[in-house]
Amino acid sequence: VQLQASGGGLVQAGGSLRLSCKAWGSINNINLLEWHRQAPGKQRELVASITMGGRTNYRDSVKGRFIISRDTANNTVDLQMNSLIPEDTGVYYCHAVLIGSDSWGQGTLVTVSS
Repeated sequence: VQLQASGGGLVQAGGSLRLSCKAWGSINNINLLEWHRQAPGKQRELVASITMGGRTNYRDSVKGRFIISRDTANNTVDLQMNSLIPEDTGVYYCHAVLIGSDSWGQGTLVTVSS
């Protein structure tokens, strides 16, 4: 599976951005789709995930602000980010967990200015 992320950019605190990740290849083998992020000087962390059945999970710091969704027709997974804060700054990566393997997208930079 190949993943292509897009939608990052510069936004002021309180603003919104929508990230999108398109998947190609053995899509039927995907069990879970995730968004991770890595802030400068920090470890990569899981932000949100969605199962093929549509069940979602979020890290506590983004609950109520971020929404992960999946479009099966277009093979995309989106992350709607609202009420952004400077601590949300980082490179965001989409990640697909497949049967027996996984795949990472190239990352898209999100910068939130105060």
